[in-house]
Amino acid sequence: MELPVVPLDDIDLSLNEFWTKDRAYREGAFKTLRDESPFHFFPEALIEDSPFPRGPGYRALTRHQDIWHVSRNPQIFCSGKGSNIGDMPTELNEFFGSMINMDDPKHFRLRSIVSKGFTPKEISRVEEQVKVRAVKVVDRLLEKFPGKSCDFVEEVAALLPLQIICDMMGIPESDERQIFNWTNVILGVGDPEFVGSYEDLLKAGMEIFAYAQALGEDRVKSPKDDVTSAMMNAVVDGERLTAQEFGSFFILLVVAGNETTRNAISHGMKLLTDHPDQRHKWFNNFEEHTRTAVEEIVRYATPVIHFRRTATEDTEINGQPIKEGEKVVMWYCSGNRDERVFTDPHTFDVARPLAPAQVGFGAGGPHFCLGANLARREIGVMFDEIRKRVPSLHITSESAYLQSAFINGIKRMQCAWD
Repeated sequence: MELPVVPLDDIDLSLNEFWTKDRAYREGAFKTLRDESPFHFFPEALIEDSPFPRGPGYRALTRHQDIWHVSRNPQIFCSGKGSNIGDMPTELNEFFGSMINMDDPKHFRLRSIVSKGFTPKEISRVEEQVKVRAVKVVDRLLEKFPGKSCDFVEEVAALLPLQIICDMMGIPESDERQIFNWTNVILGVGDPEFVGSYEDLLKAGMEIFAYAQALGEDRVKSPKDDVTSAMMNAVVDGERLTAQEFGSFFILLVVAGNETTRNAISHGMKLLTDHPDQRHKWFNNFEEHTRTAVEEIVRYATPVIHFRRTATEDTEINGQPIKEGEKVVMWYCSGNRDERVFTDPHTFDVARPLAPAQVGFGAGGPHFCLGANLARREIGVMFDEIRKRVPSLHITSESAYLQSAFINGIKRMQCAWD
């Protein structure tokens, strides 16, 4: 990819206009930041309909090493004040973000309990379902579209992670579309197609929260063979998950587990279409390259663009002074393109070595993605099924990208096969 040279003075990551620029411009801007000002300070945007005051601004961390340092030092860079750039009351942070917006000991307690739903036994059971569901996704594709063309995002990429989450949690198939719509609203903030105001966001949050509370309370009374039952009936140090805690975790799980994997699969299909040599390399030696190919898709796509931390004391990052209370924003999209770490970072290479590690699932520490291994499994299995049954499937249109500084999403993208 030939990157344009973007002057430092022209860059403002807080402006919506920046996130509507073409991808090459954005990559050029982040390269400028990495090279010239890796801790650049940005004022926060004034959001017209937000009920919360404008924040004090933030430092943009754009290098891989610095992102890793912040992630691995949660006692100095906390999550409890929020993982998104804008400030919200603690109650709302925890309502929408559950444990990703908590610090120890609260974070440790909650993660210890919900981890009972992610034991090797539970994940093994779910992983078996991944294969079954992927087969059904392709069965449905071939049956529903005899013309051999459709929207890849809605008809392929979105189905597998959504169905797996619903299988895990014991959600009936009849409710899948409603879950899908709620997640689009929650992560669509900033994109006019999905949400118009904070009221819409809060309404979707309250609806999904109420749904989850009812589901959790039902599994306490009538346990079933699902992750909801495992979590609601788990006891750790004499404590259980409350219905309210489960409601917030449910929002995190269905949003993070559905949308991010959906976007990784969507970007992956576009990348394999645009790079037929890499498609050939992977699909013709699938077992050998699957582990590296999946990591490369996540690195290249980086579905979650950023997360924020807040300094708990005066400190420094690579010689840059950081004051107590100052916000630092880890731009994962930039860390995954850092030329100091990755050879030819703008090249898509399904055989790229696993080390150094990409930061698409976070960069270590207590907030590393709980569902990372399940996401890897879903991506690998979905492409294996495509490889075996619709090997000619390819993208035929430009991608309609989500307008967001938080999620690197693809809303629509046509595909076809022979």
